[in-house]
Amino acid sequence: MELRPEEITKIIRDQIKNYEAKLEQSQTGIVILVGDGIAKVSGLDKCMAGELLEFPNGSYAMAQNLEEDTVSAVILGTDSGIREGDTVKRTGRVVSVPVGEAMIGRVVNALGEPIDGKGAIEAAAYRPIEAPAPGIIEREPVNQPLQTGIKAIDSMIPIGRGQRELIIGDRQTGKTTIATDTILNQKGKDVICIYVAIGQKRSTVAQIVNSLTVSGAMDYTIVVSATASELAPMQYIAPYAGCTMGEYFMHQGKDVLVIYDD
Repeated sequence: MELRPEEITKIIRDQIKNYEAKLEQSQTGIVILVGDGIAKVSGLDKCMAGELLEFPNGSYAMAQNLEEDTVSAVILGTDSGIREGDTVKRTGRVVSVPVGEAMIGRVVNALGEPIDGKGAIEAAAYRPIEAPAPGIIEREPVNQPLQTGIKAIDSMIPIGRGQRELIIGDRQTGKTTIATDTILNQKGKDVICIYVAIGQKRSTVAQIVNSLTVSGAMDYTIVVSATASELAPMQYIAPYAGCTMGEYFMHQGKDVLVIYDD
């Protein structure tokens, strides 16, 4: 094959003409200790509390302890691929979850990632899992009832929209049944339901999702699952994630029922 100097010159000129210099600046640190789902990192002087940190294997961690020379972070996933000496990169944003109408009808993990096999979620926005609660003066009084659908409860225990209620009892006494029945009873009442399963078996969560699907309740329900097989940090942030997803609809002027089931 004969090489022509004018062709080589043309290629070099085109590459020089289309060359774009991209400068990317990021603060990085080094893992000095890892174990039990915790990573200790040095070199991240400007790290924020609750900031998302990225490891070379694609795992993420949430910065918790901001010490003088190091940052301790809880790993949101497995720590099997993280070693001492690995480079850790700041993302510049605190731990956030996707929110929006697209989340309704989906089963997601504590980070808002879909685990129901229905494809990616096109979120309307991302909200941090830790945000200041509205002040007492800003809140409206509780003046609208929320029916559970169970006559014994609705007739004796006043439950209102905007109120917190605890379901307490021994094992296998029907606490989850009361929660799921309450979700089923919100059909047609313009209430967005968020069911957060914390530390339960996957089979139990699958049965609940199937029950809600058969009854048509998934049309207005989001299921956040952090099962017993997942690491403690994921179970720790699951209730924060569920509350954050509900706050999005709250700011849209809608009523939201959030159930934490552990």
